[in-house]
Amino acid sequence: MAGLTSAALAVVGLLTFQASANAPADPAEPLRGSLPARTADGSPGGPAHHTGLPAGSGAGERVVYSLRADRVWLVGRHGRALRTFRVAPGSVDPPPGSYAVTSRSDAVTGTDGTPIEHVVRFTSVDDVPIGFSAALDGELPEPDPKVRTGGIRETVADGAALWDFAAIGCGVVVVP
Repeated sequence: MAGLTSAALAVVGLLTFQASANAPADPAEPLRGSLPARTADGSPGGPAHHTGLPAGSGAGERVVYSLRADRVWLVGRHGRALRTFRVAPGSVDPPPGSYAVTSRSDAVTGTDGTPIEHVVRFTSVDDVPIGFSAALDGELPEPDPKVRTGGIRETVADGAALWDFAAIGCGVVVVP
């Protein structure tokens, strides 16, 4: 009986460890599953449940953006994800690679005509600026393939967190 109990406790311990490895850094952070994840070809797919920091996403303090998962991680100096959240991409994606925040705007009108705040830009693709922003109406729109936009939309609360985290020069790592 003692052997069976020990085996059961070992299995529970392993499952607990695996679950904690995929939990959000902040237990109060809700997992936002309302936006569909993208499949390998970039088309909409099923819900994304994996929220662990992607392998090969750099080191040190940085913002990590996953194109496939439509998810952002704010990573502290010691490589620990401090916050993670879902985003809605624009119609123009940045290529995977390492960037740095180049400019910020407190409040402007997006290329789609939507009032936005907490704009944090880090690159451009064919003269389309790429950056994170929060729509004041709280919407996370589906990208319109007819309009070339590089705005990666986040909720107002997530936009404020990224704004506070990512000053000019902060690293941004884009992963597939």
